[in-house]
Amino acid sequence: MRVITGTARGRKLTAPEGLDVRPTTDKVKEAVFSAIQFEIAGTYVLDLFAGSGQMGIEAISRGASRAVFVDSSQRAIRCINNNIRAVGFERQSEVISRDSYDYIKLTRNIFDIVILDPPYRHNHVDNILPFVAEKVRDGGIIICEYEAEAGEPVIPDSCSLRKTYHYGKINISIICKSSPEVSENA
Repeated sequence: MRVITGTARGRKLTAPEGLDVRPTTDKVKEAVFSAIQFEIAGTYVLDLFAGSGQMGIEAISRGASRAVFVDSSQRAIRCINNNIRAVGFERQSEVISRDSYDYIKLTRNIFDIVILDPPYRHNHVDNILPFVAEKVRDGGIIICEYEAEAGEPVIPDSCSLRKTYHYGKINISIICKSSPEVSENA
């Protein structure tokens, strides 16, 4: 696992050991960031269910100004902190050891991009997506990674599905938060 491009290009990252973490493959990560490449610069990113932190790190490497990494596993938190130190992104990063549901419900932060990659087989995407939509600025993006057999997530009323990409057993949906002016004229 590595940072694909940007200021930390080629730097190796580690993943926490165990069956509960499945890092996003480089192929899928490249596809996600290619799809939003012109929307990353200067953004405030949330990497929810962060695992290794590689998605938030990739966003910073590609020009995001700041990223918040949230995970409830202490093993994951240690790994995220190690990866952030390895690429030198301590100043642009905030790592929070907390349940992702608790964090998203209670935070007052509003993000430009939210990366949502929860554990599979628990229906987390559909359950947490309405709360995530409330914490994304109008015009912002939610990136959802989920198992293909789960089907597309239920899109909150305040959002629209831009596109879903299929990579074998993994799907990635890019969801956009509608701005009030757009939804009124639609």
